Amino acid sequence: MKRTALIVALACIAAQAHADTDFARARAIAGEHACLGCHAADKKLVGPAYRDVAARYSGQSNAAALLVKHVQQGSAGVWGNVPMPPNRIDTADARLVVNWVLAGAPDH
Repeated sequence: MKRTALIVALACIAAQAHADTDFARARAIAGEHACLGCHAADKKLVGPAYRDVAARYSGQSNAAALLVKHVQQGSAGVWGNVPMPPNRIDTADARLVVNWVLAGAPDH
């Protein structure tokens, strides 16, 4: 039941303001910046799964801005003891990747 609720929540997130997100470009940017070395869409690697990030920040109006800040400046203690290092990424590219993550990191 919890999995079904999560799937429904993620579908709702994807249908929100992320309709204009170029998912293929966002995934390419994530690859270029080594994000995919620590994160995967559906399973924890070094960092949390993107779908877990989407679920945690679902419904939070400041989620995108907060996550862009985490991507660019790094963060510590948000998902455990392993810190996320800062990433040298353009703000527009960071927003695109964050919107993709908040949409559940779809492949299409």
